[in-house]
Amino acid sequence: MDLIPGAPLPLTLFVLALVDGLSVGTLVIPLLLMITPGKVRVGRHLLYLSTISIFYLGVGVLFLLGLMNVIDVVGDFFSSTAGAVVRLVVGAALLIAAFVIPANEKRMRERPDAGPGRIVRWRDRLVADGVPARTVIAVAIAAGIVELATMLPYLIGMTLLAESPLALPVQVGALAAYCLVMVLPALVLLGLRVVAARLIERPLERLAAWFARTAGETTSWILGVIGFLLARAAATELGLFDLL
Repeated sequence: MDLIPGAPLPLTLFVLALVDGLSVGTLVIPLLLMITPGKVRVGRHLLYLSTISIFYLGVGVLFLLGLMNVIDVVGDFFSSTAGAVVRLVVGAALLIAAFVIPANEKRMRERPDAGPGRIVRWRDRLVADGVPARTVIAVAIAAGIVELATMLPYLIGMTLLAESPLALPVQVGALAAYCLVMVLPALVLLGLRVVAARLIERPLERLAAWFARTAGETTSWILGVIGFLLARAAATELGLFDLL
């Protein structure tokens, strides 16, 4: 499966990992932690980010090991005409979902009985005074579990790795690098927050507020981009553009 035709695997994985780095678990929650009053709790940030990275690394290793026995069959299917049709349908469905998600999010926000969102509840647990390390770890794992099904770039990246001719140790190393890139945006912002606290605090507040408001929209455009790439690649293989 070629998500970006002609692009080398490392570049494709790097782009997918950066997209994954914009999710609620890998960026929004760390951003909300950074804008809390007082001194930034660097240790708490690093514990959270390392936990969610290790979580996705562990899931990815299990994913790779589980796929190894069936990847040839699945790969042959998706390389066939029927597989291309399936990818075209899935891509179109993702594009439709990209338009449906923001509308549903807006209706939920406008409900009169709408309480604090999941993101706010997680943030409150992490910023409480004297919060133990196990709470930070639990929140990170919970965020990973809740988001796993929607982390489409991650799932595609794991599939591309499993399909590659690389040896398993190399695949695991690439997976570890992928998980590091996933938290790279949050690490960069954390470094800026520590080094230039006064200069960066206000922009971080605006950025965190924007991400919290537009979490649904962020998911929708990610689905839309992935859906477009899948549908375009499948349509090219099926020769649909030649009919135009």
